Amino acid sequence: MSSTANNQSSQVENFNADVVEQVDITSYGLVTAAYWGFTLTDGALRMLVLLYFYRLGYSPLEVAALFVLYEFFGIVTNFIGGWIGSRFGLKLTLFSGLGIQIVALSMLAVLPTTWPQWVAIAYVMASQSLSGIAKDLTKMSSKSAIKLVVPPNAEGTLFKWVAILTGSKNALKGVGFFLGSTLLTTVGFSYSLWIMVVGLGIVLALSTLFLKRDMGKTKDKVPFRELFSKTPAINALSAARLFLFGARDVWFVVGLPLYMETVLGWSFVAIGTFFAVWVIGYGIVQGAAPNLFNRQDGITPDGATSQIWVFVLTIVTATIATLIEFNWQVSWVIILGLGIFGLVFAVNSSIHSYLVLNYTDSDKVALNVGFYYMANAGGRLLGTITSGLLYQAFGLTGCLWGAVICLTLTWLISFNLPRRGEALKTAQG
Repeated sequence: MSSTANNQSSQVENFNADVVEQVDITSYGLVTAAYWGFTLTDGALRMLVLLYFYRLGYSPLEVAALFVLYEFFGIVTNFIGGWIGSRFGLKLTLFSGLGIQIVALSMLAVLPTTWPQWVAIAYVMASQSLSGIAKDLTKMSSKSAIKLVVPPNAEGTLFKWVAILTGSKNALKGVGFFLGSTLLTTVGFSYSLWIMVVGLGIVLALSTLFLKRDMGKTKDKVPFRELFSKTPAINALSAARLFLFGARDVWFVVGLPLYMETVLGWSFVAIGTFFAVWVIGYGIVQGAAPNLFNRQDGITPDGATSQIWVFVLTIVTATIATLIEFNWQVSWVIILGLGIFGLVFAVNSSIHSYLVLNYTDSDKVALNVGFYYMANAGGRLLGTITSGLLYQAFGLTGCLWGAVICLTLTWLISFNLPRRGEALKTAQG
């Protein structure tokens, strides 16, 4: 039994050594830079579509419907994208993501204003479905690359790199929110989209020239049935991730920005600035999350850590919902309360992003990361649909109580995440 375990460990270490030799930091840096460029356009596009079509007279539910296929095809893409990345390399998935996003932006830029509303909704949903595919192809490529350049058994380093990438990505998405609202105010909807098409085209051209061909490609062909073969730890973490992101997007996607515009009377730029600052702060906290844990003593997050932080986030969200329910200093509660929500949520998200890589081996990283982000996209879809429904029926407080329910489910699921000493066994077993 011990000899078998040693042989398996030796095989994993040899595989990891081969991968590190094949993939250098420059390749990882190029993938990350491309992901950053994509993230700017993704954040800007979200704000453009949300504010532009709501101002045209679309209801909250109709606005939410515009993003349904974006999230749905994110689920589909993550499900098969990991298999594609493992079989053909991360370069293919990255370039496909960038190219598809350029097509999606171009579609919206030429949207005729004279079309009937139902036709326009169908067209925008189609372009958003392409954007959802593009987003998750690029995200899966970048997140998977981290596992390939970090030495085996370097959990502290892995946590740090994951936190830096995720934090910087979210900070740039916040900049994208500000960029989108500012461009909408200054140059209008169509010209904003063409500017982003040009910028993303430059990113794609540079990536094509300099990125190595076989990054992330496994030596052995990965059978399609591997998509359905997951460890209990990956399954539990993915389920927790689904409800964690459902808790965020149930108020974040539709309810809060529309509440700011219609109830608080904020301008497009003010709304975009708030979301930019929120997401940038969220990203900074994600990047700094490893400093909350004593890595010098080898302490990194485990299932119990995740459970504690989810419980704290649940209490924060319930407090915010209660204060708004009683109409107590609503503007300040939104600004400060949701700021606190963002900080605690960032720590939760950073822990999850570390655990998914800690629970998987390098030869299955793209498959498991794809499966995990399929659940992430499922949570966004859940949050997007319920955000429009709850806001239209119960207002912002309804959205926040929906978030409390999602967080309670996340907390309960977190009981199934491996504790310290169990994670490595689960990942290798």
